[in-house]
Amino acid sequence: MSRLGNVGGRLYRGEVSVNFVGRKRTWYSISGAILLISILALLVRGLDFSVDFKGGSVFQFPASSASVTQVQGAVTDAGVTGAVVQELSGSLGKSWQVQTPALSSAQTNTVENSLISHLGVNASKISVQFVGSSWGSQITDKAIEALIAFLIVIVLYLTIAFEWKMAVAAFVALIHDLVIATGVYALTGFQVSPATVIGLLTILGYSLYDTVVVFDKVRENTAGLLGGARSTYSQAANLALNQTLVRSINTSLIALLPVAAILFVGGGLLGAGELKDLALVLFVGMLSGTYSSIFIATPVLADLKEREPQYKALAKRVSVRAAGGRAAKRAAAKAPSGARPGAASVPTRELSADEPDEPEFAEGGVPPDDELSTTASRVAGVSGIPASRGTPGPARPGPRQQPRRSGGGSARHRPAGKKKRR
Repeated sequence: MSRLGNVGGRLYRGEVSVNFVGRKRTWYSISGAILLISILALLVRGLDFSVDFKGGSVFQFPASSASVTQVQGAVTDAGVTGAVVQELSGSLGKSWQVQTPALSSAQTNTVENSLISHLGVNASKISVQFVGSSWGSQITDKAIEALIAFLIVIVLYLTIAFEWKMAVAAFVALIHDLVIATGVYALTGFQVSPATVIGLLTILGYSLYDTVVVFDKVRENTAGLLGGARSTYSQAANLALNQTLVRSINTSLIALLPVAAILFVGGGLLGAGELKDLALVLFVGMLSGTYSSIFIATPVLADLKEREPQYKALAKRVSVRAAGGRAAKRAAAKAPSGARPGAASVPTRELSADEPDEPEFAEGGVPPDDELSTTASRVAGVSGIPASRGTPGPARPGPRQQPRRSGGGSARHRPAGKKKRR
């Protein structure tokens, strides 16, 4: 078995454990810092929406020897500002895509003539597309409606399948992933296109899937928890996180490898615009979703559950039991190494010089009955252990029994017809 498999088995059995829930303040601080940076980026830089959302004109043409500065200069000389230039690579060589605000027919002809004169582009190879602002606004509205509907359905499903506190924790994790993903787009300056919206909805489903798997294990570990005093809700939830940790890591790595290939190979080397937009949101969202399902969703759920009265009482019982166990360990550590815990020590008496080691008995070496009784009672009184039934105790006061008389070698017999009265 591999080393990772051994670690996973030990995590599942509880032999080793990472205290995710206990260090929730650390994870909250890290997430708070990332969310603050993302919100500031959204407020300061904003999002760069593609022409599909805001409307405009798109010019696409091949120019293998041109540079970004040259293409930008040719469009600026045509009197158009705010153009977005993207380099595209394909089997036919390097080509360019220029997105501009909505232009009239005369402005479109001016831009085409400027490209031909500055870059030497063939007029027949310039393709122009027009996107109306009304169509872009419809896409924006549909994207927002789809996102809201997705969140509502998810919250309702989790409330029915699990409970409303799990739904709240999952909703907090989803908002966490949304803000971080959009903040990365604001920081990097990538365009928000319809492919970005598709990828955003995809990562929400991925993040939710990971969270539901962890919550299902939490529900299994916390079933019947209130009937004992072995662990608190937070401890049981933390055990569920450790039991699903290796699965979450393996799933995330397997999903991130092809997405990273699309982002760095397809977007970086080939320069594919739509492919790059889709790969970036998938890459960021999967990382954020894995992080939130482990470090955000379950600690938030434990916080909500620990506020309930029954789980507060359970936490007190567990702490009392743990305190008793620690006291027993301290007492065992203070006990002598050779003595058993709980065994009483028997006091001993040193003999004086005039006192013999062993008592001298009469002839035959057998002590008399009264000496045996006195010795047994003395030992029982010293050791604290009561004498058993077979051990003779001290003589009771009463009439002394007379020994039977035996005459000669023959015994007296009663007549056969008479019986002794009792």
